[in-house]
Amino acid sequence: MSGIPGLGKETGLIQKPESNSTAALNNSPFMRACRREPVTHTPIWLMRQAGRYMPEYREVRARMSFLELCKTPSLAAEVTVTAAERLGVDAAIIFADILLIVEPMGIELEFAKGEGPTIHNPVRTSRDVDRLREVDDVDSLEYVFQAIRQTRASLRGDLPLIGFSGAPFTLASYIIEGGGSRNYVHTKSLMYTDKGAWHALMSLISRALVKYLNAQIFAGAQAVQLFDSWVGSLSADDYREYVLPHTRNVLGS
Repeated sequence: MSGIPGLGKETGLIQKPESNSTAALNNSPFMRACRREPVTHTPIWLMRQAGRYMPEYREVRARMSFLELCKTPSLAAEVTVTAAERLGVDAAIIFADILLIVEPMGIELEFAKGEGPTIHNPVRTSRDVDRLREVDDVDSLEYVFQAIRQTRASLRGDLPLIGFSGAPFTLASYIIEGGGSRNYVHTKSLMYTDKGAWHALMSLISRALVKYLNAQIFAGAQAVQLFDSWVGSLSADDYREYVLPHTRNVLGS
């Protein structure tokens, strides 16, 4: 359940339609918890289930970059399944990154070794917003959907698979700042000084997210989650005015 003011009882999880779920998956502790039904224990999963603690992951990363791993479905599926089985968690989460959706918009994304994500063409003005591409389809992200399909085929029949992406504000902040930030000066500057450009950017992101998350669901994810990593930099009032309408649009679609 989200503690963000204004969201009430909504969550960042969108459940896969029941008709597409097996009985075992539907009755798993994780899926029951998503529906706020009684469970025998609190379901556990980790945001970075596949990571450096795994020798298999370190071996793969020695041969390729993080982004290359994300874009190699067979390996992304392998590390996803290995992590879930080794940890004995209640759900697997696909190996991917919250920022993958920005590339189809025309954003140049890089994960340099030893650094966080870098955006080489940050968006700072209304003209920059106008040059971004509308994501009419998500075919360029087929590698994510292939990884989900391969993972689903390899997982235990009763173990749910979670898909995900960054939420509108967090994606916007990366796109505007060009990477991580401590104070989000550029993000807040655009938000406060050019509301038209801000809402145009957030709407563009939201429309892309709806397509992307639904495609993950129909590829085989039982639930999808929005990660809003940096939204805590906003006040409750600013969140309600500048972010909540766009987040609601994604969750409602």
